[in-house]
Amino acid sequence: MSGQTSPCLLLYCRTGFEKECAQDITLAAEDMGVAGWCKASPDSGFVMFYPAQSGDMTTLRKKLRFKDLTFARQLIFALGPLPLEPENRLPPLIDAAKSLHGPFGQIWLETADTNEAKELSKFCRKFEPHLNKALNQAGLLKPDAFKLPRLHVFFLDSSTAWAGTSQPGNSSNWPMGIPRLKMPREAPSRSTLKLAEALQEMLSGQERERLRPGRRAVDLGASPGGWTWQLTQRGMKVTAVDNGPMDPALMEAGLVEHLRADGFTFRPRHPVEWLVCDMVDKPARVVDLVARWFERGDCRAALFNLKLPMKRRFEEVQLARSVLEGRIAQVGGNWRIQMRQLYHDREEITCLIVRENS
Repeated sequence: MSGQTSPCLLLYCRTGFEKECAQDITLAAEDMGVAGWCKASPDSGFVMFYPAQSGDMTTLRKKLRFKDLTFARQLIFALGPLPLEPENRLPPLIDAAKSLHGPFGQIWLETADTNEAKELSKFCRKFEPHLNKALNQAGLLKPDAFKLPRLHVFFLDSSTAWAGTSQPGNSSNWPMGIPRLKMPREAPSRSTLKLAEALQEMLSGQERERLRPGRRAVDLGASPGGWTWQLTQRGMKVTAVDNGPMDPALMEAGLVEHLRADGFTFRPRHPVEWLVCDMVDKPARVVDLVARWFERGDCRAALFNLKLPMKRRFEEVQLARSVLEGRIAQVGGNWRIQMRQLYHDREEITCLIVRENS
């Protein structure tokens, strides 16, 4: 393998959020005492973080948690760039896989999530069987051994790639970090996919148990009912708060009470299990709203979106986290606060607040 290759963290992100992803990983590394620098091109869809000291990569492997990153879709410990000869691209990739200490449970051939990279996806599909065969012959692939690390091959173009690994449980479970969710025909709006992804990607199995049939939730800014639909599909009883109309078919199930009221002033008669909110407003105003629900004991868990400004998006997220952590700490108990820019989010992030070990 070429001596010019260097170890790095490879992170996928939403196009246009490379700066925020770089700020995110830099701050997370600094919190572990690791200094480094990022390579990130605007609208590229990925970021590379290089630790200043060679031994720091071991620290990151041990301590860095994917769920603590807000703007990363995937977390890969990678080597590259690997120059690939068009006549035979396999040798550098097999050498890299050996140096990454296989065997591997899965192999994912990936590109950035950009329009320019779509043509590369066709190349990856054609090349994958050949790489699979070579890895099997080298004893580096154990298909369906899902606890083993995954091998990622990230193509910048057909002659340049990075090879790296991700660990199940500390990474996205989807190629390119993109969940393949189908839009339900019965759902009232495409926003339903945002909550579907959040429930799947951000909640632990134990936390999903809190979505059992009969439990109560409030959906602020519910119209026309995309988020409410996700909750009713799990048998939950939902109070949908919005001055706008709700989808008539959704109301027929008998699980939804629609109240035409202002989401910022509404308060439930009794505490509910979940608060969900996808209202369009300034992040500070939504953060204050959600914090008040916990301070009054009106809910036990919350999932909500924060719409980010065009400038200083990372700083806005850090401010929101600081305010939430400070105010939720006053409630007492141990709480988990997670912030993620999910695939189905756009100029926004999704936030989770849930009591730990409950």
